[in-house]
Amino acid sequence: MITSASNPQVKNIALLNQKARERKSQGLFAVEGFKMFQEAPPSWVQKVYVSEDCRLAGDAIACCRDKGYPWETVSPEAAAKMSDTQTPQGLVTLLKLPFWEEKDIFGGESASPLLAVLEDVQDPGNVGTIFRTAEAAGASGILLTRGCADVTAPKTVRSTMGSIYRVPYLYLEGIEACASLLCREGIGMFAAHLDGKHSYDEEDYRKPAAFLIGNEGNGLSERASRLADSLIRIPMSGHVESLNAAMAAGILMYEASRQRHHA
Repeated sequence: MITSASNPQVKNIALLNQKARERKSQGLFAVEGFKMFQEAPPSWVQKVYVSEDCRLAGDAIACCRDKGYPWETVSPEAAAKMSDTQTPQGLVTLLKLPFWEEKDIFGGESASPLLAVLEDVQDPGNVGTIFRTAEAAGASGILLTRGCADVTAPKTVRSTMGSIYRVPYLYLEGIEACASLLCREGIGMFAAHLDGKHSYDEEDYRKPAAFLIGNEGNGLSERASRLADSLIRIPMSGHVESLNAAMAAGILMYEASRQRHHA
């Protein structure tokens, strides 16, 4: 049992929570809570830390034994050090970083890929919510520019509610690299824009499609808008000029889902 918050393993988990550079160099990240533990792909799990005061400690340990996961009990003080929240859940799982390839996004079961492309979306809650919504709407994957929030950061992971395990994603250098890849794969690019000619629900998304989603404060860059095959409008009343990035992504992906399920 680990009792000290100064234990090297405990300190390393805290470091992984704080530093994207450490997650990348070690190829590891941490998730917290029973749901994230239970849904984790077995091949990703490296070790499980269970606080002695965790409400579901017995269930977690039984699951570790059943699946052959390395595990260790820790004191509440150590568990608090490993937590990124003010109210630790007492269960931390150390995982391998996800590794996805282009074929995971474009060559899966879907004959008509549906993608979200995030340009410098920096809020972890927005990025995580887009992952969760993408899974629910049946999207095949997500492309992100380097300016986006880190998907494996604790706040982003929590917002995905487990979708990080199931939605393939790739980081690319910039929006031009994303557009080049999409063009090569024959995927049409749609961008929500105030100058959009058609309402978002007047386009055909049954063919391979990607929605370009811009930064929270600045929206899509001009270069991203120029790269899009079609500019579309999300009608808005009152004095509202734009929607939250995750909300806009959800509206667009669900319209694509609606069309595809009623084709």
